[in-house]
Amino acid sequence: MIAYFDCFSGISGDMILGAFLDLGFPLSELTASLAFLKIPKHTLRAQPEKRMNLKGIRLLINVKQPGKDEKTFKEIRTMIEGSKINKDVKQKSIEIFSCLAKAEAFIHRKRIDQVHFHEIGAVDSIIDIVGAVLGIHYFNIKEIVSSPLPLGNGFIQCGHGTLPLPAPATLEILKTIPVYGIGKPVETVTPTGAAIIATLAQSFGPLPPITIEKVGYGAGKRKDTEVPNLLRVILGREEKKFSWEQVVVIETNIDNMNPEIYEYLMEVLFEKGALDVSLISVQMKKNRPGILLKVIAKENNKTELVETIFNETTTLGVRVNTVDRYTLLRKTNAVETPWGKIRIKIIKEPDGRIVTSPEFEDCKRIARAKNIPLKQILLTISKIIKP
Repeated sequence: MIAYFDCFSGISGDMILGAFLDLGFPLSELTASLAFLKIPKHTLRAQPEKRMNLKGIRLLINVKQPGKDEKTFKEIRTMIEGSKINKDVKQKSIEIFSCLAKAEAFIHRKRIDQVHFHEIGAVDSIIDIVGAVLGIHYFNIKEIVSSPLPLGNGFIQCGHGTLPLPAPATLEILKTIPVYGIGKPVETVTPTGAAIIATLAQSFGPLPPITIEKVGYGAGKRKDTEVPNLLRVILGREEKKFSWEQVVVIETNIDNMNPEIYEYLMEVLFEKGALDVSLISVQMKKNRPGILLKVIAKENNKTELVETIFNETTTLGVRVNTVDRYTLLRKTNAVETPWGKIRIKIIKEPDGRIVTSPEFEDCKRIARAKNIPLKQILLTISKIIKP
């Protein structure tokens, strides 16, 4: 099952849980699972609410003596590890709390186990984070894709006093994740919501190709008049014949650089995270021969790669486009050969056929080390790994 988080109005922990409840996650099952944590006395209520004529579920958490049972990250981790909750749910929940605690530790210059603050210690945050992972486990969600996140501005009052929006912890967590400003004085993404989606989402972008099965809406606290304050979660299935992701293509035309530099440039770009680098001969203005440099990369490596191109080449500008990338399903394995273990790529074709090929760099390394012709090594290994 694939889940797409459509965060057109933002994201928070209670909105995630509300959307899961709207999708069919039983409140009774959520309550029973959370009981293993022995959280201080509280009650949960799933309340249908409308936001601009769209109905969603708002999770209401009523805590007896709220704010009087704050805990450190270390205490929360111990609480989760010692519970009888599913092992995978424990692991993911601790990862999310760790993400949140690391951000707060960095901001307040403390060690992570010393982090002690309202947002992580509050009962509602524990319920939001563990509950969100329980929902993912309930629906057997194997992949999460999220839309880019909208960020408001202004100020907010919290346990640390008056803070600017987006909250410092939220910004720290959202490093390398696509965001955009909406120019409104509201908190659209909470630290808890940021930590959950940053930890669990495999990618950020538009809705991937899926067959939609269910749609759920989680209502936030605000009742806006321009955009319904809802988180939409779409559940669907995909027949995995290939994998899909969004990448950036960085390109520039160069006609005035020493060609000896290109080999070094390619090496540096791969070191900086490029997925692929191409050097294409082109004819430029005034019929001058030139090179079209084309780099494929993940979004979070874009800035560093652009800086590298400016630093290492004579170009005055680059073009950046976001594109869909489809790749055949593949995995890497190791096999024994007369010269030791080497890696092989196992590729699944759309018609189900399996194609294998040796890792070229491993073969090249053996050829040099053993002083054996590379073609002989490739021929021998191809017979060993033939499906």
